[in-house]
Amino acid sequence: MKELAYYDGKIGTPEELTVPFNDRVHFFGDGVYDATVGGNHRVYLLKDHLDRFYSSARALDIKIPMEKEKLGELLTELLSRVEGETHFVYWQVTRGAAARNHIYCEDMMGKLWVMIRPNKLRDPEVPVKLITREDTRFLHCNIKTLNLLPSVMASQEAARLGADETVLHRGDVVTECAHSNISILKNGIFLSHPNDNLILRGISKTHMIAACYRLGVPVLERPFTLSELMDADEILVTSSSNFFLYAGQVDGKPVGGRDTSTLKRIQNAVIEEYLAYTGKKSIFD
Repeated sequence: MKELAYYDGKIGTPEELTVPFNDRVHFFGDGVYDATVGGNHRVYLLKDHLDRFYSSARALDIKIPMEKEKLGELLTELLSRVEGETHFVYWQVTRGAAARNHIYCEDMMGKLWVMIRPNKLRDPEVPVKLITREDTRFLHCNIKTLNLLPSVMASQEAARLGADETVLHRGDVVTECAHSNISILKNGIFLSHPNDNLILRGISKTHMIAACYRLGVPVLERPFTLSELMDADEILVTSSSNFFLYAGQVDGKPVGGRDTSTLKRIQNAVIEEYLAYTGKKSIFD
């Protein structure tokens, strides 16, 4: 199978499966999701992603229709059916299907969705271009909700301007990107916004911080400003689909390039963890 879709126990291609009209995702975006890479038919950092998925669902009182261990087994089994060696593994749960009403039945069981397709990781040696925009999202960014319209619009604007990602900020304080976390290196110190309600707790960022500790790189989790971003020795962009990239340009101005040694050490540690976990020989296999 080249691309797999799953909805509420049914398996097929994305073109074959249908979703009930009354699924609350259609009216309210009422659900949460998570995603990661599949390498060598292993779901990368599966436990971490399942923990975050169930935490997001609990925060919105959404009932996932199976226990965490069973869902992990399902994702692994579904991944084994898809051709290739590197995949994008995505899953979500919606609150369920019912006639449109803002008020929901509290014993409603959620509907589980899964999508798995071939994926290629971006070359970590190629710098990315960023733009900056005001963060206009709501105040529950720590929940991985399906309500992503501000991120969609920010990502589209970046693409329209020939950039790869949009850095979001509230006032002068940098939060995260449209679909990535952002951190900086300055004077040998790793700086990143703390895990509060203004950002999503990035699993790739969490593992990058763990790599910093192993390497002896000091870590400081505190808000940093746009001026600190522009003056950073290096700008690090992390996500579950691409792990660890770095920026060479922000709003058309050159940035970074002043601590490539530390950048490379952290980058190599993150990649080595992925290769060890999946048993792959290269991120490009």
